[in-house]
Amino acid sequence: MDVRTFEAPSGERLDVAIAMALELSRTYAKELVSEGYVTIDGRPVGKAAHKLDGSELVSVLLPPPRPMLVEPEDIDVDVIYQDEMLAAINKPPDLIAHPTATVRNGTVVNALLGRMELSKERIYDPADEAYRPGIVHRLDKDTSGVMVVAKNDEAHRDLAASFKKRLTEKEYVAIAVGELEEAVHLDAPIGRHPVKRQQMTVGGERPKPAVTVFRVIARVPGYALVKAKPHSGRTHQIRVHLAHLGAPVLGDLLYGRPSDAIARQALHAYRLTVPHPRDHQAITFLAQVPMDMVSAWLSLGGSWPPDGNAEL
Repeated sequence: MDVRTFEAPSGERLDVAIAMALELSRTYAKELVSEGYVTIDGRPVGKAAHKLDGSELVSVLLPPPRPMLVEPEDIDVDVIYQDEMLAAINKPPDLIAHPTATVRNGTVVNALLGRMELSKERIYDPADEAYRPGIVHRLDKDTSGVMVVAKNDEAHRDLAASFKKRLTEKEYVAIAVGELEEAVHLDAPIGRHPVKRQQMTVGGERPKPAVTVFRVIARVPGYALVKAKPHSGRTHQIRVHLAHLGAPVLGDLLYGRPSDAIARQALHAYRLTVPHPRDHQAITFLAQVPMDMVSAWLSLGGSWPPDGNAEL
């Protein structure tokens, strides 16, 4: 990898300084900061808006050159529903929602390009670092489940506004490691971890309000099968809140520990209700819990469906 170092300009934002010094786009500079490629005087910094005082030495680790275009790929994604305005998919684990400056393939966007028309597909250059046609919300890479995508620009604006205004309802299923009360209403703001820059934490830097309601569906010794309803949309919210409660998600490498029972975090977006852009009537999409989570629960001593709950 290529390391570039320069003296900081006084009073400038970090991302702007990087863009100017290395002749990069500001979007790319911001992603390099957020993804941990930038240090100031040898110390990691995760805030693109960090103001420089002019005495620092900024180092940027440039990842290998990425393919320029975002192109259709033959990736198996289950389309639950689609009409002229939107589509709902059951996102598999190990798939990120959209391309970034450093990842240009193996995303939901790559999987859907060529299969259906996506919003903003014709407006932005596929070589642009912010090329995210159809994407109005995201799931973590290793979280499976329901995602909706917009198929035209009117639907994109409407759906994006619905998520921003919290007019959507989300329900997740998780396997938690530890003991939880039968029902928990957790109101705990979430911000960036001050030291572990890839993590969020309760409190942290610039915390924003975050509320999650948890309900235990079933238990086995040392584990709980949980439904979670987030009433806000913070990064890693359910994972952070469960870890805060002392019961991290099974297999969560960032907030818990690896597990022999499952190769990823046992978290699944089970149900999503959104106002349809056409008439704002609620429409609900459901994605059954995938076999890797079912098998994990069985291996821990649970039964399926849990407690005779056939809906799961």
